[in-house]
Amino acid sequence: MDPFSAEGELLTVHNAFHQGQYQAVLDFDTSSLSESNVIPARVLKLRAQIANGDAKGALLSIRREGAPDFAAVKAFAQYSLGDTSAATNQVEQLVESSSENATVQILGGIVLQADGRTEEALSLLSKHQGNLEAIALITQIHLQQNRTDLALREVSAARKWAQDSLLVNIAESWVGMRVGGESYQSAFYVFEEMAQTPSSTSTKSLVSQAISELHLGRLPEAEAALNQALQNAPKDVEAIANAVVLATLMGKTSEQQQHLEELRNARPDHALLTDLEEKGSLFDQAAGRYAAKVA
Repeated sequence: MDPFSAEGELLTVHNAFHQGQYQAVLDFDTSSLSESNVIPARVLKLRAQIANGDAKGALLSIRREGAPDFAAVKAFAQYSLGDTSAATNQVEQLVESSSENATVQILGGIVLQADGRTEEALSLLSKHQGNLEAIALITQIHLQQNRTDLALREVSAARKWAQDSLLVNIAESWVGMRVGGESYQSAFYVFEEMAQTPSSTSTKSLVSQAISELHLGRLPEAEAALNQALQNAPKDVEAIANAVVLATLMGKTSEQQQHLEELRNARPDHALLTDLEEKGSLFDQAAGRYAAKVA
């Protein structure tokens, strides 16, 4: 039986992880799990620990572990800490020796994509055997490639055999946010339910709700969701980044600058900052061509 299926004993902790409820994952009682599910559950706990900002602690706790699952977690933790060379080297070795391992596929795929090696990431993830997280990651990569058609095909195929899956709902909502139109509203319903239900709410789901509100043009509602997210987690970089976008759209220049500074302090290499710097440089180059010439 698939431990993450509706009948599987890891469904609750798996859903909690993908809803961004990382503390709930860390608190999950694994004492009664069957032997085959002990490692997958521990991997989820380690990933939640890394997501909570304790990659060093996660590395320390598995320093003597040699199984491929834990080697993949080590690589992911190393990448999270900025040791990209060691992380990618580890992943390359795991791809050679353990590419059929589900944890290697997922975490190796994340590291490779983050390192800009998209084709290698897709090649590794495509080895999955019905793994919904692999499907969600493939979908996300296709969206980053601006291949909405491929992303839509991926989630449509998964929907046929995993109708009630939370991950499929989330991935389908990502695609809906790119497709637009009525799909904005459908995506909003998914994220709002996650964010406003006490058993599933988290900073991550609140940010997702806020983003869907932004796409629908509901700026005050997006602001309320982001404010709640930032109250829960003032240093959450995705909440801060989207607060920058919201402040820009609302014309709140002082708040925009405040959130930009917070983002620079929290994560100087965040994609939003990198993109802003790139666009600013391109603008300066273009403006320079039209500068007034003084005789």
